Amino acid sequence: MRLGATLSGAALIALLVAGVPGEARASEAPALEPYQLVRCLQLVQDRIAAGDQASLPMQRRLLELTDERMRTANPAAFKDAKNFRALLIYAMSGGNPLTIEQVISRLTLEEADRALAQGVIDYLRGKPSGTVEALASIDPLTQSSELGAFLALVKGSVSLADAPEKAIVLFDQARLLSPGTLVEEAALRRSVGLAPRLGDGGRFLRGSTQYVRAYLRSPYASQFADAFVAGVVALNASINLDAVAEVTALMDAEQEKVVYLRIARRAAIEGLNELSAFASHKAEQGRDGHGNDVDPRAQLYSGLSAVTSGAPIEILDKLGGIDREKLSKGDRALLDAVEAIASEVTSAVPLAAPSKPVDIANLPPASTDIEEPPADPMVPDAADAAPAALPAATVQEPAVAAAPANTAEPAAPAAADDPKIADARRKLDDIDQLLGASPE
Repeated sequence: MRLGATLSGAALIALLVAGVPGEARASEAPALEPYQLVRCLQLVQDRIAAGDQASLPMQRRLLELTDERMRTANPAAFKDAKNFRALLIYAMSGGNPLTIEQVISRLTLEEADRALAQGVIDYLRGKPSGTVEALASIDPLTQSSELGAFLALVKGSVSLADAPEKAIVLFDQARLLSPGTLVEEAALRRSVGLAPRLGDGGRFLRGSTQYVRAYLRSPYASQFADAFVAGVVALNASINLDAVAEVTALMDAEQEKVVYLRIARRAAIEGLNELSAFASHKAEQGRDGHGNDVDPRAQLYSGLSAVTSGAPIEILDKLGGIDREKLSKGDRALLDAVEAIASEVTSAVPLAAPSKPVDIANLPPASTDIEEPPADPMVPDAADAAPAALPAATVQEPAVAAAPANTAEPAAPAAADDPKIADARRKLDDIDQLLGASPE
C-alpha cells in the first residue's frame, strides 16, 4: 500500500495538468495535502522504475510542486502523521535538503520523530556517521510500509562500507516493504553490487535475474550493468557461466552483446582467459543466427584473450584487420598496445620456442568520453540528473584494475632477456603514461 488514500482520477489529472512545464505554479494547483502530492510523486517514480522514461519531466515538475507545497504548508498540517511521513519520504525521494531543514525547524516533535528527521537530513547532507547514529534505534519493520522501505534503503546504503552483511539484510527489508517500486529497484540494484563483496554468487545471480526481469527498462539500468559486469569478473571462480548466460538471455540481443563485450575486456586484462574466451565467444556468436563477428570490439577482445593465452603469432592478422575508426579512444590505445606486444614477441621468440604469455597489467582503460551513468535516484540531487537507459552500443566502462601477478610458465631465457621484449615493455609504459595524462 502506498501513502494514504488513493486520489480520485479527477484530482490526479488536475495535479498533473498543473505540473506540466510552463507558467503554472503550485498555488494554481488543487489544494492537495502534502501526503497526496507525495503519493503522486511516488506513482510517477514507480512508472519510471518500470521503464516509462516519458515520466521523467513529470517527476521533476512534481518535485518542484511538492517542494513549494512543503515550504508553504502551515506547521499544523504536519501534526497529521500522514503528512509528517510524507515530508520524510519526499526528502528521500530527491527532495531539497534546505526545504526539509526549514520545515523541521518550525515543528515541535517528539524525541523519536526528531531523531528520525535528523537522520534523514544527515543522509541528504552526505553525513553517513550522523545518519547511522540518528537511525540506530529505528527498526524499519516497525514503521509504516512506505516510510519503512525508504528507511531500510537509507540505513542499508550508509552501512555498505563498514557493515555489508547488515546492509544486505536492510536491502531485503526495503524490497519486502515496497515491491514493484523505485525503492525496490534501488535496493535490488545495490544488492547485486554488494553480493560479490560477500562472496555470495547465488545471491548475485538471483538478484541479477530478478532485476533483469523487472527493471531492465529502468533509466538506472546502466548502473545495474556496471554491477553485473564487475560481479561476473569478481565471482568468476565460483559461479557457473551457464547461469550467467541464463541471465543475459533475458536481455535483448544488443544489450546482451554489450554486456559480454565488457566482461570480455575486463577478464582479458585481468588475466582471466577462460572467462574472456567465454564472453568473447558469446559476443561474437550473437543471437538467432545474427552474429557479431564483424564487430571490431568483439574482434579486439577475442584477440586480446588469445594474446594473453600465449598465441600472439596466430592473432596478429586478426588484429590487423580491425577497423580502428569504429573503436573508442581507449580501445584504439588498447589495440596499439596489444599489437606492439604481439609484434615484438613474435619477432623476438624463435618459432620453435614456447610463447610467453603476455603481462598486460597496465593496459589502458576503456574510453570514458561517453555519457556518465545516471545518478542514483535515491541519493541527494538525484532529481537534477538526466538518466538514460542501458545503452545499446556503448556503456560506461569502469577503470580497469591491475591484473593479478602472472603465474604462467616462463618463456625461454633468451626470449625473456631479448632487448626487443624490453623495448615493447617500455612502449607500453609510455602508452600508459600518455593515457594517464590525457583527460578522458
